[in-house]
Amino acid sequence: MRFKQLLTDDDAVSPVIGVILMVAITVILAAVIASFVLGLGDQNNPAPTADFNFDWDNGTATSDDGSLTITHGDGDELDATQVYVRGDYSPTGDQDWQTLSTSPSSPSTVAAGDSIEIGGSMASDYTINVVWEDPDSDTTSTLSTDRGPDA
Repeated sequence: MRFKQLLTDDDAVSPVIGVILMVAITVILAAVIASFVLGLGDQNNPAPTADFNFDWDNGTATSDDGSLTITHGDGDELDATQVYVRGDYSPTGDQDWQTLSTSPSSPSTVAAGDSIEIGGSMASDYTINVVWEDPDSDTTSTLSTDRGPDA
């Protein structure tokens, strides 16, 4: 065998390097495309952060029905039509903040310090959820939950 010819013969080197480079480029291209496609598939709005405070008032001694005041304590300013109060109360148990507001001008936003009162026929064994609904999808996020004193 001729060792000198082995050292100088490079016929098989170019095809091997070419194949390795093509495989590497294909793997990198596939990874970039996959990350782009998977990244675009999950573009929901992130849920806002907000803290709500609940204040239960028993009402009169002759009635089991009381009222609940919900106050936006801290956090993001929210669109009033995207914040829902869901739970055991009259009339429907599922209304947005703007509808529940007793303000003369229906508020378009819910900011820190804003409050609503749910009264009338509300028993002390209630469960209330303050829920944000994403306007661009069917995604919801529970921002705060409260249970009545007898729940």
